[in-house]
Amino acid sequence: MNRLVAILVFPDVEILDFAGPFEVFGATDELSGGSRFRVITVAESKDTIITRNGLRIMPDHTLADCPAAQVLVIPGGFGTRRLETSPAVLSWIRERSRDVEITMSVCTGSIVLARAGLLDGLRATTHHTAFDRLRAAGPKVVVEEGARFTDNGRILTAAGIAAGIDCALHVVGHLLGPATAAATARYMEHAPAGAEKRGERGT
Repeated sequence: MNRLVAILVFPDVEILDFAGPFEVFGATDELSGGSRFRVITVAESKDTIITRNGLRIMPDHTLADCPAAQVLVIPGGFGTRRLETSPAVLSWIRERSRDVEITMSVCTGSIVLARAGLLDGLRATTHHTAFDRLRAAGPKVVVEEGARFTDNGRILTAAGIAAGIDCALHVVGHLLGPATAAATARYMEHAPAGAEKRGERGT
């Protein structure tokens, strides 16, 4: 099955927050001969996005014309402060999360999920500087400060920046099996953090 991965991008998005998962899903697809994932970026408009530290990217789709996806990735960065108070973005995330197999956040993207009401009663993490912000955004969220990422089944959250790579590899393992995830990690020359740091369900 060729799954569509939609990654939300926005001004001041943290580069590795979206580029790390993009590479994981893209590399998995490459290794499989183009039969596993198609990765796209989506933004509020087609305007050029200026990321944290000045990288410029052109989004593939807008919120209005984004095709149906199976995996939704919400990265973090300073720009999430605006997303947290954007009714249009929060509504879009709520609607899309109902239909996807996996909704995954990286870094302060979990705060956006909390503002959208998607983390109530669930375990979640974020960048180590933003735990109080996550608690304020979602008083019913179970904040796990020591977790590399948390897995609640359909909703996953990763800690800061590079942790998004580990979480995306975990999603690959969940969807396609641990051997596929391991092959992707080897290709990327990436050694995932130990499972005891992940905050996985059932551990």
